[in-house]
Amino acid sequence: MTIASTATSASALAERRGHILLITFNRPDARNAVNAEMCTIVGNALEEADHDSEIRAVVLTGAGDKAFCAGADLKAISRGERVIPEGREEWGLAGVVGHRITKPVIAAVNGPALGGGAEIALAADLVVAADSAQFGLPEVKRGLVAGAGGAFRLGAKIPPVVALELLLTGEPITAARALELHLVNRVVPAADVLDTALALAEAIASNAPLAVQAHKRIALAQQVVVDRLGWQTTTAELPVIAASEDAKEGPRAFADKRVPVWKGR
Repeated sequence: MTIASTATSASALAERRGHILLITFNRPDARNAVNAEMCTIVGNALEEADHDSEIRAVVLTGAGDKAFCAGADLKAISRGERVIPEGREEWGLAGVVGHRITKPVIAAVNGPALGGGAEIALAADLVVAADSAQFGLPEVKRGLVAGAGGAFRLGAKIPPVVALELLLTGEPITAARALELHLVNRVVPAADVLDTALALAEAIASNAPLAVQAHKRIALAQQVVVDRLGWQTTTAELPVIAASEDAKEGPRAFADKRVPVWKGR
């Protein structure tokens, strides 16, 4: 099969490494913020990998050393652009957060994972983080909602009282704290993140693939139910917030590099 474009100018890259598919968010100058092209490339690569018996695990990482992923491109949003292409809503942000596949997915978090970046990490099955990484859902600081799964997945992975604090304050946590909370599997020096994630993927890929996939389905069966309710509730809440003045003010203030003026309406 042909895995997504590997043109270095593309917003995401996909590369086979034996039985592993390495997907890289490739907008380092924009801190790997998600745009529509990235959603298409990554979503297509995941879908093709899911149907290719030769691919046994997927690793997601970010280009450069500034960020794993800064989430949705707020500058694009402030210009009225879509960051999820029409017709790809079910796969969600970056083509990842709503796109459950049978193969194990490992996030190699090479830098800050904030907003949608954290939600991508939450959607992964396993996480290897750089010691310099941070995780956070700062949407409340932008007048927005963590609508890419973060609002319900965070509380499913760490103590709900801690998750609620992070959601309500919008403050990030360090990789070391994420490890304490069992939000990530391993924390390693930044230079070792990708190699560590690939080694973990290789260890998985060396096992019987059907058994691996069955274990993923069994282990995450309850999470599938949580996800279904979480998406329903998120879908109900999003339009109200999206139509508010604050939701427009937040991205504008971010683009203008100023403090937002909230109206509560």
